[in-house]
Amino acid sequence: MFKKMYLALLLFVTTISFGQIGGKYTYQFLNLVTSPRQAALGGKIVTLYDYDVNQGIYNPATINDDMDKQLSVNYGSYYGEVTYGTAAYAYKYDRYTPTFQMGVNYVDYGTFEGRDEAGLLTGNFTGSEIALSFGTSYNIPYTDLHIGASAKLISSTLESYNSFGAAVDLGAIYIDEDNDINYGLSIRNIGSQITTYAGQYEPLPMEIIAGISQEVENVPIRWHLTLENLQQWNIAFSNPNRAEQSIEGGSTKEKVSFFNNALRHVILGGELFPGRAFNLRMGYNFRRGEELRVVDKRNFSGISFGMSLRFNKIRFDYSYSRYTLAANTSLFGLMINLQ
Repeated sequence: MFKKMYLALLLFVTTISFGQIGGKYTYQFLNLVTSPRQAALGGKIVTLYDYDVNQGIYNPATINDDMDKQLSVNYGSYYGEVTYGTAAYAYKYDRYTPTFQMGVNYVDYGTFEGRDEAGLLTGNFTGSEIALSFGTSYNIPYTDLHIGASAKLISSTLESYNSFGAAVDLGAIYIDEDNDINYGLSIRNIGSQITTYAGQYEPLPMEIIAGISQEVENVPIRWHLTLENLQQWNIAFSNPNRAEQSIEGGSTKEKVSFFNNALRHVILGGELFPGRAFNLRMGYNFRRGEELRVVDKRNFSGISFGMSLRFNKIRFDYSYSRYTLAANTSLFGLMINLQ
């Protein structure tokens, strides 16, 4: 029973994270995109360097003084009772100390009906996972290069099985102020299980992400280009629904080209009026769009959009991400300036 439930949870998380090939890694929830701004831009942006305290979760090198005393809470819902979200806060003690960022990332799978091999009810059970993070960054003297690190403690409970783990994120960002271009790199989820579910150690979903972004001169637009899953070149798989049928009744499986596989590493995003009291965002995740598109039917998988609105010291964020005809996600976020 546990193996079936665990597989179902892995498939669920893989559907919305697209961080790794499903079934190979544990703690897949670590790659969920739970920030409305991130989700609206397509996910996994590592080049945002401003007030957004959520950004330290994706690239610890982006933790900066503008995040001081910013509190953020984000929430989203998915299939049935499944909910997930984050909370983040940054603090700078004085001008001589760096800014520290603390965050929590969770997913609650809701309540399941337990049944035995004959299909008889054995009682209800729940599943949830949570990660606590603490990170900071450092500006290398006389350069525009910032590096950062974040440590994470991870706890997972699936039915009566529990697991505990630890990981670190490493990041770097180079800020070209003359051309208003940011270059980012993040290596996430480097770690291991400390205790396992049932005596077998499983790897964490380590991922390498790189990105570049620029605010266009004389136009209030910042574009973002992200390359995800750089630790693994071949991330494509053949969809059996796209196999070519022959007149003899046989079939030839779909062939994924070099270019198609390369595109699945790409995420594009853009912000209109960045840094203003009101802005609009839009993104496209090529991997999501390719893997979830329906044959001979347009369903706009991979597209996401959102907005942000600031009232005095409170900022409201919203995003909508298109996955399939049956599953789409809305994320809500609230950021409060406690200065």
